[in-house]
Amino acid sequence: MSVSFVLEALVVLGAIVMGTRAGGVGVGLWGGLGTFVLVFVFGEAPGEPPAAAMAIILAVVTSAALMQAAGGIDWMVSVAARVIERRPKQITLIAPLTAFAFSVGAGTSNIIYPLLPVIYDVSYKNHIRPSRPLTVTVVQSGIALAASPVSAAMAAMLTLTDVEPYNLGLTQILAITIPACVVGIIVTSLVVNRMWKDLDDDPEVQAKIASGELVAPPAVAVGVPAGAVSSGSAGLGPDVTGPSGVAEPAPASAQLTYTRAGRNSALVFFAGVVAIVILGLFPGLRPSFEVPDVGTVSLDMTNTIVLVMFVVGVIILFVGRPDVRTVPDQSVFKAGMISAIALFGIAWLTATFIAAHEEFIISTVGAWVTDWRFLFALAVFLVAALTTSQSTATRTMVPIGLAVGLPPGVVTGMWAGALGGVYTLPANGTQIAAANFDLTGTTKLGTKLIDHSFFIPMLVLSVTTIIVGSVIGAVFF
Repeated sequence: MSVSFVLEALVVLGAIVMGTRAGGVGVGLWGGLGTFVLVFVFGEAPGEPPAAAMAIILAVVTSAALMQAAGGIDWMVSVAARVIERRPKQITLIAPLTAFAFSVGAGTSNIIYPLLPVIYDVSYKNHIRPSRPLTVTVVQSGIALAASPVSAAMAAMLTLTDVEPYNLGLTQILAITIPACVVGIIVTSLVVNRMWKDLDDDPEVQAKIASGELVAPPAVAVGVPAGAVSSGSAGLGPDVTGPSGVAEPAPASAQLTYTRAGRNSALVFFAGVVAIVILGLFPGLRPSFEVPDVGTVSLDMTNTIVLVMFVVGVIILFVGRPDVRTVPDQSVFKAGMISAIALFGIAWLTATFIAAHEEFIISTVGAWVTDWRFLFALAVFLVAALTTSQSTATRTMVPIGLAVGLPPGVVTGMWAGALGGVYTLPANGTQIAAANFDLTGTTKLGTKLIDHSFFIPMLVLSVTTIIVGSVIGAVFF
């Protein structure tokens, strides 16, 4: 191990740590500084900037923000709420699976925020401990973006695996991550349903009811009519920090209303997602071109996703009539831009470092990971926990896993579950919002970093998804 390798590794780790402390765009800025040090101080050739991933993120975020501005997110929330309210007794399973489906389709976990008061009301009025469905619904979004064709994490992953010699495209990734995530959510829901005391047996909750701090739930469990969640039961929470440090107001109530334009915009966006999956599944549907000295090649998935999303955005302009001036103010746009900046700096830094020491990394780290494959999953998990960013964890660790010779299918399966590490610490906006909305106090943020209500559900979800995903990846890919 050379001195330069150690010093450069310290630069990389230092940039990640300082970027994590800064948060948001600070992650990207510190990544850029680290790249500067590697290039100007150590004389390393700069690695390849993540231009393809950036292009996908920009195109998807623009279309998604247009959809949100037209009211598409409101429509998705109303649909999700109706699904949850139909089977209130199974809310610990139905709520996270529903949130997962819409997070996958929209490529963002922002849909969770307005669902939280609905989940609280339905669970409380049916004598179900609110922390059970709330915690599983929150932590599922950590892995949901690994199963979304239009998330920033998928954009980062696709540009790493859909190339020679790995050739693991979008549909192959989804074939691993979607079933692994669904199994992980189901297992976690079953485990969480046996955790903690039942609502009617919890002395702290009963004391609040006796003191008048809480209104007692109905003697007979009932569902909550769609759109009828009262602001009194939902509670008034403070502003919370959204994904990547974006400030988002906690809604005072869950008034689940939507417009026809919002519904149509969401349907157009989902149609675009379906089109991307179909074009990934059937490469023959994509245009082909004659390239000198290469032959006939099909349009790659990066350009396919970008072009489809631009078309989707234009159609939304006509069917949704959003005010384009408000697009930069949408939470989806803000979170997406912050993710893009963070991804750019960190990805460029790690690409520069790996390119400079690829032979050494393969010969040493490769031996460790080959003997103990779980080390790769642990590394992704820890980076996700420290950066609270799925896309940053992807670009930081996945290139190393691929470079050392792990099968791309196994890398993908482990990656999907390990992204759940973003909820290791109680510092995410969705965790804070869930705790604020739970007036019973059963959803806790804790005081010792890992004693919060989300930790065990997150751990069960991550481990289960890693195991299932790696088995699927190893057997079928």
